[in-house]
Amino acid sequence: MGLPRIAKVFGAVNVGSFRISAMIMGLSETGEMIVLGSGNRAAQGIKRGYVTDMAAATYAIRDAVERAEKNAGTSVQSVWVGCAGAGLSSRVAKVEIDIGGRRIEEDDIEHLLVAARDSIQPDGRMVLHAQPAHYTLDGAHGVANPRGLHAERLGVDIHVMLADGAPVRNLIEAVQNAHLDVEAVVAAPIAAGYACLSPEERELGTALVEIGGEVTNVALYAGGMLLGLTAIPFGSSDITDAVAGTFGIRRFQAQRLKSRYGSAIASPSDYKDMVPVNGPNDTGADDAAAPLARGADEQNRVPRAELVSVITEQLSRLTDEINRALKAMGFSGAKGGQVVVTGGGAELAGLAEFLQSALGRPVRIGKPPALRGLGEANATPSFATLAGLCLYAADDPIDIRSIGPKTTPTTRYTGLGLVNRVARAMKEYF
Repeated sequence: MGLPRIAKVFGAVNVGSFRISAMIMGLSETGEMIVLGSGNRAAQGIKRGYVTDMAAATYAIRDAVERAEKNAGTSVQSVWVGCAGAGLSSRVAKVEIDIGGRRIEEDDIEHLLVAARDSIQPDGRMVLHAQPAHYTLDGAHGVANPRGLHAERLGVDIHVMLADGAPVRNLIEAVQNAHLDVEAVVAAPIAAGYACLSPEERELGTALVEIGGEVTNVALYAGGMLLGLTAIPFGSSDITDAVAGTFGIRRFQAQRLKSRYGSAIASPSDYKDMVPVNGPNDTGADDAAAPLARGADEQNRVPRAELVSVITEQLSRLTDEINRALKAMGFSGAKGGQVVVTGGGAELAGLAEFLQSALGRPVRIGKPPALRGLGEANATPSFATLAGLCLYAADDPIDIRSIGPKTTPTTRYTGLGLVNRVARAMKEYF
């Protein structure tokens, strides 16, 4: 049975420190999202989410997109771009207008959103997103569409995502140099949330931990929106580097050791198991260019227990940072809920069990949803943000910056704006 007719095509590029990946999805006439093709390659010119070499980054982006286009059998002229670095931060803006007890009309909602738009205070930073999460009637939360209802005061909670301007402009330029238009730059935690979290999880309170190559983003969702975000400059590549340094081996060998034999959970048999440093196509251990690893036997094998020990030591460092970030955002004790971990680092064996023990709360691994055309290789945590970018694009959420002319509404309003601290939102949603 062939694919249904595709009504619209979406292209996405996720620029990570370890991998640059691209995906093309189609929205069918029946409303089904179908993966048409994807492509990825090793990252170049990117360090901890920042462009450090424009030419190298542009080449890698173009290469990844061309691979996706070849697999999809179609081309794209514009893409939605994921951003994991650039000093991302999240705020909640609150705005209210007086209604006077009458019936709420469409014009009232537009006035409210214009007021919210004009209350945003980026303080010299770039606004990536400014989206209404939900409305309030006389302070009562959880109103999806207030039109036709009566209220004394109509309010809205706006989720605002800020980023440093220069790194985002560098990212946009790298994509444009690859002969692609940029539809929008989307914060990686928002894209990952689209792929990994259910509406109920976003409503009740969930921490989303995305472990990338060199950056780990800890995002807090509650009340249907992203309330807080902390970026930790530590990722799975740092664990790889620790393995390489401990055993005195090359990074590609350390990466393979970690991926094939590494684990976040030790077992009694680890002390008996010896795992090979060299792969089947590597230079022999007797070659001068391939010296024995530190602590290896004559066949260049190392104890698995030592490998697991290095990994868990680095994970403990990361977990301490994650715990600190969650507590700072109010996600602790009875107020905290489930943790969902995704990203390439989430593919390490035993990671969910390790984090569950270390964080003291339920942990599950977040993957892309089941989509037609999504191959097994892409149905992994590594590609959650990439798939989420396409889902975000298809959902096309409202951004208040595109609403109405830049005028001050005649209706009186009180803008709390971005001076509201995230802690204030916590009290209302937990």
